[in-house]
Amino acid sequence: QVQLVESGGGLVQAGGSLRLSCAASGRTFSTYTMGWFRQAPGKEREFVSAMRWRGGITLYAASVKGRFTISRDNAKNTVYLQMNSLKREDTAVYYCAASPIVRLTTAANEYNYWGQGTQVTVSS
Repeated sequence: QVQLVESGGGLVQAGGSLRLSCAASGRTFSTYTMGWFRQAPGKEREFVSAMRWRGGITLYAASVKGRFTISRDNAKNTVYLQMNSLKREDTAVYYCAASPIVRLTTAANEYNYWGQGTQVTVSS
């Protein structure tokens, strides 16, 4: 059974940092693209970042580029999202996802495994 379990969310002041983790289990993800999405209240789910597990090629949304970093730990089968210089507009539920698509993809409908989400709240 495939599972993606996020952790690391919480409440942080603007300008602060958080690191989200996504522990993956149930299959081999070495050929997958791993992604992070977020959904704020009243808004659609939006792409944040993605990484090819093999090779480590990354992609970021313009809104987070330079502030967020996606990475992985092969030994722990875990993907991370380091979030620095957080802004109020980063407040959302953050989801980890996995896609079998070979290329990096920003389309949520191309990801077939999803975690339950973790809340990130940035206060001013």
